[in-house]
Amino acid sequence: MWHQAFVELRPRPRGFHLVTDEILGQVPQLRELRVGLAHLFLRHTSASLTLNENASPDVRRDFRSWFDRAVPEDAPYWTHTLEGPDDMPSHIKSSLTGSDLLLPVRDGRLAVGTWQGVYLCEHRDHGGPRSLVVTLWGAS
Repeated sequence: MWHQAFVELRPRPRGFHLVTDEILGQVPQLRELRVGLAHLFLRHTSASLTLNENASPDVRRDFRSWFDRAVPEDAPYWTHTLEGPDDMPSHIKSSLTGSDLLLPVRDGRLAVGTWQGVYLCEHRDHGGPRSLVVTLWGAS
């Protein structure tokens, strides 16, 4: 089975946000897979995806703190500044975490760890809605 869907995530402020349920709610075909893979591709250059801790909100706050210190806004060396002070840092942050995830599927569910969830890493103050292409393949 092959299936591809476009998923739109609601706008969020800068930060690291759990979006696993929002994605799965828009791709019910995943429940048809017994074994397979789900590829999630974020179609933006100023946000990213990662898989990490899904229980403690402290983890998401600490991610933001680290990224904002590691890649500061208003650094004197940025030359790409036309779209605001958060734009170039958001491109760097996006490259650090990446724009896609490849996740295993088993018995109609993502076969990730108990404490793992998909994060939308929103690197801009006002990024707007974010869109993904979700591609499923495997045996039903």
